Amino acid sequence: MLTAVIVEDMPDALQLLKSDLEANHPDLKIINTAQSVVEAAKTLRNEQPDILFLDIMLGDGTGFDILEIFPDLKSKIIFVTASDEFAIRAFRFAAIDYVLKPYSSQELSEAISRAKEQIQPNRERLSILKDTLTSPEQKPDKISLHTLDKIIIVNLDDIIRCESDSNNTIFYLKDGQKVFVTKTLKYFADMLKNYQFLRVHQSHLVNLQCISAFIKSDGGYLLLKNGENIPVSVRKKTEIIEILDQMHR
Repeated sequence: MLTAVIVEDMPDALQLLKSDLEANHPDLKIINTAQSVVEAAKTLRNEQPDILFLDIMLGDGTGFDILEIFPDLKSKIIFVTASDEFAIRAFRFAAIDYVLKPYSSQELSEAISRAKEQIQPNRERLSILKDTLTSPEQKPDKISLHTLDKIIIVNLDDIIRCESDSNNTIFYLKDGQKVFVTKTLKYFADMLKNYQFLRVHQSHLVNLQCISAFIKSDGGYLLLKNGENIPVSVRKKTEIIEILDQMHR
């Protein structure tokens, strides 16, 4: 039997999660609950569970404060967060799993299954998550990318462009590296749209800082600073011309 601790500052949400786990996951034994950073720290000093359900925003701090108190925590973490656009984007940037409140029984079950299998996110990915959550209006410095066999961290400014490959995406970096990621181009287009990345074609997402010019001949295409030519869809031409005009004023 696996052990679990729930850290959640809303009594109703805590009781709901506790009831769900007791009713649907008899292989999980809840050994304690906590409603604050202080309570959680006291609990985890005495016993570290196999799985820690960790709310991000707590009354006296955040879930990150708990992780800083216990940098060598061995528990698998299931982050629990409210339905917030910025929070979802932050988790995606860090490539860290989460459960979104309110969640379904199936979503909770899937999160527990993933937690049992996962390797703990390293400190750099947790740092990306924390920075992106605490400063949602700022452009993140880095992004975590899930490849087939590992997670790599790259600087956002080092990404030249992304290209669709069926339900996957190829990232092209300034050092010549190509990174094959098991997520769709739409996933990254939605994530990066506020950070000077533009989907210029069904198959292409481009870092605006890497564009050299828009060439109007041959149906219209982008010339990138590295010499590559990228096609532009008909419906995106006007938007791209306006953006490039603004950038060069």
